[in-house]
Amino acid sequence: MSRGNKSEAKVFALKKRRRRQWLTFVRMCRYGVNNFSRNAWLTIAATAMMTLTLFVILMTLVSRNILLDSVSEIKNKVDMSVYVEHNTKESDLKKLQTALEDIDDVTRVTYVTPQQARANYAQANRNNPRALDALNLADAKFPGTFRINVEDINDTSGLTKFTETNELYKKVHDADRPASFAGDKREAIANIGRWVSFAEKMGLLISIILVTISSLIVFNTIRMAIFNRKEEIEMMKLIGADKAFIRGPFVVEAVVYGFIAAIVATGLSLLALYGAQPTLESYGIIVGTTLENLIVYIGFVLPGMIVVGGVIGVISSLLATRKYLKI
Repeated sequence: MSRGNKSEAKVFALKKRRRRQWLTFVRMCRYGVNNFSRNAWLTIAATAMMTLTLFVILMTLVSRNILLDSVSEIKNKVDMSVYVEHNTKESDLKKLQTALEDIDDVTRVTYVTPQQARANYAQANRNNPRALDALNLADAKFPGTFRINVEDINDTSGLTKFTETNELYKKVHDADRPASFAGDKREAIANIGRWVSFAEKMGLLISIILVTISSLIVFNTIRMAIFNRKEEIEMMKLIGADKAFIRGPFVVEAVVYGFIAAIVATGLSLLALYGAQPTLESYGIIVGTTLENLIVYIGFVLPGMIVVGGVIGVISSLLATRKYLKI
């Protein structure tokens, strides 16, 4: 046989082998999809548990993002202030503002004059006649207020050091009004950070538990399917079917669980966020930004969920078939 004929024969053999591999893959997929509908109750149980798992995983990530957005909003509203006497000189106020702005963790410093503070108090208590009468009769003197925003609301060490070491501040500070980031308010600010950390850890723990449970259910579902079709599998082994072909339909079946569960879980997450948005935002929890991003990037979120569901299903099915195919 000439060299040209040998080359053509190799190309033909390669095409034939690829076609056979493709047909084998199509058969495995068809068998896997058919297996999905053979035992309705087991299929529903496995898919439902997989859906719950993926729902919790996505909601954990979403909740973390909502918490971060909410904390960022709270950080801008938290009253971190230092107070100075109402008659402090303009030059001293500028020096204090510059010193505060030079603190590493400080992002913004705003000065509220005593006149502005008085007007703000009157506005806040406009529906309280007693408070307004007391304000007018006593001719109360309001201090000057430096309102300060920091990067980390749980770390006020820079501000604490400022109030303890800055000599000018010690001279002009209002003795009747300690800095608002101390005492009870300091503890309240710290609690915000602790709750965020706790929520993240609990979400991760719940996700791990549900992934484990879901994997076990898919694992047992595949094992039941193997047991119900053990004679069919034995015949396939006797006629020389390799392990990959026998295992393939079960892997496809598990991937179908993950695929359907991912679509349902993503849809439920969007509905849950959309339904809860008005109530949560009435309590100051920022949901809109996360919901908008989830919708905009749904083309990335949904495939990611499908991949996660598929990975859980594939690992479970491989573990389930591995022991049986060794026998």
